[in-house]
Amino acid sequence: MTISMSEQVLADLGQELNAHTQYPDPQDELDLLWRLPSWLAEGCFREIALREGLALCIENFRLRDRWELALPEREECLCFHFHLSGEHRDGSTEVGNLEYALYGSGLAPKQTMAGPDHFPILEVHIWMQPEVLVAFVGHNGELPTEFAHLVRPADQKYYTRVGTVSPALQQILRQIVRCPYSGLAKRLYLEAKALEAAALVLEHEQEVRQGRCLQHALQSDCVERICRAREIVLQNLDRPLALAELARRVGLNECALKRGFRQVFGTTVFGYLRDYRLEQARQLLLSGEANVSGVMQAVGFADRGHFAAAFRKKFGVAPKDYR
Repeated sequence: MTISMSEQVLADLGQELNAHTQYPDPQDELDLLWRLPSWLAEGCFREIALREGLALCIENFRLRDRWELALPEREECLCFHFHLSGEHRDGSTEVGNLEYALYGSGLAPKQTMAGPDHFPILEVHIWMQPEVLVAFVGHNGELPTEFAHLVRPADQKYYTRVGTVSPALQQILRQIVRCPYSGLAKRLYLEAKALEAAALVLEHEQEVRQGRCLQHALQSDCVERICRAREIVLQNLDRPLALAELARRVGLNECALKRGFRQVFGTTVFGYLRDYRLEQARQLLLSGEANVSGVMQAVGFADRGHFAAAFRKKFGVAPKDYR
């Protein structure tokens, strides 16, 4: 079943949510939380206005069914949209698990956004008005050439690019999600982390624009084959393919696959699979749906000690203590 959400359905949902707004931090009236209705999803999303022109949103839920949302033509600010878990498609842009989308400001075309059912969603959005970005460039108020495309007028289509959430970005995003502070300390901490995450994305954007990014040295056909290899990896989580078989299926030799996969996704095939499994394990532990042994088996780890060590190395805590 697919839940189709028109503009009217979305407006009605907004009214329903606003009638039940929660304030998770009593010291911060700009920190808002909404629990999604049971017919749509299990979970919530949280929005924090950090300062004028800069806001943060954390989405943490599991959809009941596949959904489609019809969006009208609209003006958008800059957005850094990170997926720690989950995937979505809007128009021609597809953002997968452990990927991010960078959206510049400008005109967002009429489009349909879609997402899968029964899959845990954990996303972080950073919204930034153009003047906030421009304020960092100094007295002349002009963005460097390699960033000028990120700020476009309201009648010009916005810029988009999809990238990989690197281990460094993952760490920052998890610090945002698990912020231990409240009040003023929380606001300072979250703003610093939001700007740090944006800085890493913009650093990569600069590399792309200046032609230093290794991904862009690959032929487009090779990139497509490597992306297909990632899809095959995720489709065979229970029975991972040998590297030779994976290379054969996408029409590359092993050396080209290993080198290209690292260039495109910032890690090895094995590392990507391990990180994906550990992220799924983290989501299952948070949901409380299974104990550590059940989670370990569900995500494909056979040895409890190996699982515990890998989990602790990635998240800084043992799985039995992660709640």
